[in-house]
Amino acid sequence: MTALALAALLAGCAVGPDYVRPTMELPQAYKEDGPWKVAAPGQVDGNQRWWEAYGDPILNDLIVQANAANQNIQQAAAQYRQAQAASQIARASLWPTVGAQAGAARAQTNTNGTQRLADSYTVGLNASWEADIWGRIRRGAEAGDANAQASAASLAAARLSIQATLAQDYLQLRVTDLQKDLYRRTVEAYTRSLQLTTHQYEAGTALRSDVAQAETQLRSAQAQLIDLDATRNQLEHAIAMLIGRAPAAFSLAPLQAAAASDSAMDANAQRLQASLPQIPTGLPSELLERRPDIANAERLAAAANANIGVARAAYFPTLTLSASGGYNSLAFGQLFDTPSRVWSLGAALAETIFDGGARGARNDQAVAAYDAAVAQYKQTVLGGLQEVEDNLSTLRVLDRESELQAQAVKAAQLAERLAMSQYQAGTVTYLSVVTTQATSLTNQRTAVTLLGRQLVASVTLVKATGGGWHAGQAEPQPPLAAR
Repeated sequence: MTALALAALLAGCAVGPDYVRPTMELPQAYKEDGPWKVAAPGQVDGNQRWWEAYGDPILNDLIVQANAANQNIQQAAAQYRQAQAASQIARASLWPTVGAQAGAARAQTNTNGTQRLADSYTVGLNASWEADIWGRIRRGAEAGDANAQASAASLAAARLSIQATLAQDYLQLRVTDLQKDLYRRTVEAYTRSLQLTTHQYEAGTALRSDVAQAETQLRSAQAQLIDLDATRNQLEHAIAMLIGRAPAAFSLAPLQAAAASDSAMDANAQRLQASLPQIPTGLPSELLERRPDIANAERLAAAANANIGVARAAYFPTLTLSASGGYNSLAFGQLFDTPSRVWSLGAALAETIFDGGARGARNDQAVAAYDAAVAQYKQTVLGGLQEVEDNLSTLRVLDRESELQAQAVKAAQLAERLAMSQYQAGTVTYLSVVTTQATSLTNQRTAVTLLGRQLVASVTLVKATGGGWHAGQAEPQPPLAAR
């Protein structure tokens, strides 16, 4: 009874420091401004699936498939279940262990030269409980809970990473489709130019070198069109892997070809279904709650802090309470009679007197592990801030660059038309046509590339800001010492 009273008195005590989230000095706002105006933006909303803001139903379907079948996500989900089970194992130590036994034996004994052969029968229950006086078990369960929450955040981070990678690969594939269509229309235009120079050469109004230049441009454009197939195929294979399918069993139809009369910029705007969304970045301090990798690092720091308490509890004695009861008889028919009843109650107090400094070393190890976890947490926060700033800056620069590039495309297309008219009128050489055509193609391809970079950077910014995730989804638990 004295032991039980002592255990109850000290049950609320837990050695080791109570966890406090590591503090960091964060800026009041991001250095870069944003978001910027876009043609037909969606809105990234934390209450919806972020990829839907891009307005592409094919992308939506692919990400749903990846969420269900991607093997990296499946692995992270299994690891989360492992962490949950480990947390339950640690928590189970808070409760008594109860067992049952039954046995029958036949034995020969020798007492003072007298041999005796006898049977014995036993049946009973036993229970034991380690009184968690110093909080070792509670701190261990605390660490288990924090590790499970860290694993939940890790699962969210893995899912977000797969979603972002898939979105980027898909958008790059669509941009590659735009580039292929640009070269397809370019090949058609260069074919007409070759026919024109050939006819003029046959009529004696053009040089053989004009035909050679026109053919060179055509073959070069055809080669670059074919080269784009390698890029598209690799992106298609990557998407197949991300949605858990073999590349041979997956394909994406190309974008519908633009009309021959469409300009490159108009065709891109009309046929690329995905559009740049508005991405609310919030405040730097909000990033701590919106990025799953930061939540993961913070929960690992909490687990490391709890492990300090586990290590320090080893300095104190352990109290184990035990009880057993049952029946023991030499005759099975008399097993459950009152004289066969047996029971016991006990308490054991154990303390390590000398261990060669092992407990001190374990405490130092736990403190160092906590310091490392805190450093990792702060580094993760800084890395997150950098990613947001990088992509805000990239989107700002690309927004302005795209405006100027659109003007350059229009000017280059006008110069190309004028040069062809002048060549047909015989006022310039075909070299002028070649030069303006090459300039126009370069500018149009640059415009398409810029569009792709904007889309990829916007996805990266969504990922950098957490993709609508919130730390509350990691199912945080209050510390055990407060329960």
